[in-house]
Amino acid sequence: MGWLYLVLAGLCEIFYAAAMPRTDGFTKLWPSLFCALFIGLSMYLLSLATRSIPVGTAYAVWVGIGAIGTAIYGMTVLGEDRSLLRMLCFGLILAGIVGLKLVSQDRPQ
Repeated sequence: MGWLYLVLAGLCEIFYAAAMPRTDGFTKLWPSLFCALFIGLSMYLLSLATRSIPVGTAYAVWVGIGAIGTAIYGMTVLGEDRSLLRMLCFGLILAGIVGLKLVSQDRPQ
């Protein structure tokens, strides 16, 4: 269950990161509430994941999911740079996430 919680936490991170520019520095109510909801949900799910996944692994994977997901959002929706070098760097992050999953030994509950 820890890995499921971790993936969901990463997805919530993508939602709040994508919404953050719409908050205009947290001066707009509804985008700010949306963002705050997903920040809280992401933290909660991350805390559940750390019950069975070492905190260093969980945090690195959580950040990686958020970074890659937010970058994909930026490239597809916001028209951000899609250069080969940028894609290679995100590929390295993805390789790190997969590697952490492969070498991870979940803690007993």
